[in-house]
Amino acid sequence: MLKLMLIFTMSLSLTAAKKTFIYCSEGSPSTFNPQIAMDGTTFNASSKTVYNRLVEFKNGTTAIFPALATSWEYDNQSMIWTFNLRRGVKWHSNKRFSPTREFNADDVLFSFNRMRLKEHPYHKVSGGRYEYFEAMDMSKMIKNIIKINDYQIKISLTKNFTPFLSNLAMDFASILSKEYGDKMLKAGTPEAIDNYPIGTGVFVFQKYIKDTMIRFTANDDYFGKKSELDNLVFSITVDKNVRIQKLKTGECHLVAYPAVQSLDAIRANNKLKVMEGEGSNVAYLALNVRVKPFDNVLVRQAINHALHRSNYIKTVYKNTAVLAKNPIPPTLWGYNAKIKDYQYNPELAKKLLKQAGYPNGFNAELWTLPVQRPYMPDGKKAGVLMQADLAKVGIKVKLITYDWPTYLSKASKGEHQMLQLGWSGDNGDPDNFLSVLLSCAAIKSGANHAGWCNRKFDNIINKAASIADTKKRSALYRQAQEIFKAQAPWVVLAHAKIFRAMSNNVQGYHIDPLGSDRFDGVSLR
Repeated sequence: MLKLMLIFTMSLSLTAAKKTFIYCSEGSPSTFNPQIAMDGTTFNASSKTVYNRLVEFKNGTTAIFPALATSWEYDNQSMIWTFNLRRGVKWHSNKRFSPTREFNADDVLFSFNRMRLKEHPYHKVSGGRYEYFEAMDMSKMIKNIIKINDYQIKISLTKNFTPFLSNLAMDFASILSKEYGDKMLKAGTPEAIDNYPIGTGVFVFQKYIKDTMIRFTANDDYFGKKSELDNLVFSITVDKNVRIQKLKTGECHLVAYPAVQSLDAIRANNKLKVMEGEGSNVAYLALNVRVKPFDNVLVRQAINHALHRSNYIKTVYKNTAVLAKNPIPPTLWGYNAKIKDYQYNPELAKKLLKQAGYPNGFNAELWTLPVQRPYMPDGKKAGVLMQADLAKVGIKVKLITYDWPTYLSKASKGEHQMLQLGWSGDNGDPDNFLSVLLSCAAIKSGANHAGWCNRKFDNIINKAASIADTKKRSALYRQAQEIFKAQAPWVVLAHAKIFRAMSNNVQGYHIDPLGSDRFDGVSLR
């Protein structure tokens, strides 16, 4: 009898363990409100777990499907979108808040008006920076949002904008609870809404220990397909080698951004597996044109010729990426394959520097990425190679880095000279790269890290976004890439493949072409 009881107890323990999924993430979130974030680390921990949007991308694709909105229609003449909202959607709760009503139109207005209206009581909470919203020029694009009734809204636009519906599926468009916001405002703790998230998503936020762990539980009241997991734990593990070790010892089920040099060993382990897919991303070195000498196009062109980028593909990426020449990846429509790239040519770089008035080069700072990203496996290693290449043409570089939240904050304020960064597309549209990262509006939002504003470029991408015909849009985007290449506000580095390493018992996980990690639909065999 005792033996049977022990077996039964062990069986229960193993069953419980199987329902807790541990994800070894690469860094700490900067917030738990995706409206005020720009990084995938934060989105994985918030919008992909706790929140929903009106429309969302089907897991593993960029196809739009209904979420908090069940249906919609667009009046092309009046530029009005009408959304019919889902009924019966329940909000999460925590020790600070228990909802007294279900999701309705008031929550949609609260969420968007916080970002777009300066007089909104929450607009300045947590710093009042809505970088994505501004970079997408949404504040100028949305003319008004009107509540028709509790389950229908109308959004009127100032212009025709083809990618609008795709934009609404992006992380910044997550819907927050107005009732929760009102209660926290009354309590004098409005920032709680950004630090202790309440959403409608498949997982409920429970606890965050800074730089260590985030814990979620499954949402039993989720309106969609409920998770087969009971618990989801983010084990924050910055060191890529430690992440792999934790995977091997069973301390986590899936790791973010496995080191490319470890992939073969992982594949050889019969308890583990590797998934890979084409990434819609770009890695770049932003040259801050707001400060000297990077305001000089000849200097920027010289740096493009000075960096031996093909060597980075071999050394840093271990040939798991392709050399980039444009700010959008070749997997995206509108890509200009005819662009002539800058070739590695240190002698030409020296001549350009001399023409620019810097015959002996200059001193500068180069910020290196402190965490692994889908587009950059090792920022520090890439920085050392860049430092050596630039030294050959007389540019003496000091390498600097910060923790990830500080890095992003300081970069958005333009405090850098040269900055490693990158982008994973959010909606499968070229506008999501060209407007978000390189438009004049994106300077104000902090997403245009080069601080580059070219009116001709801006006019072209704005015109493209107002046209429904994909062929015509593509032609305009190809023109825009030619201007970008000549002006060289970036050194474009690479388009990387996406890899994830995981235990063999992980089921239902999909590689996201947009670079995120989603755990809806994931289970443990």
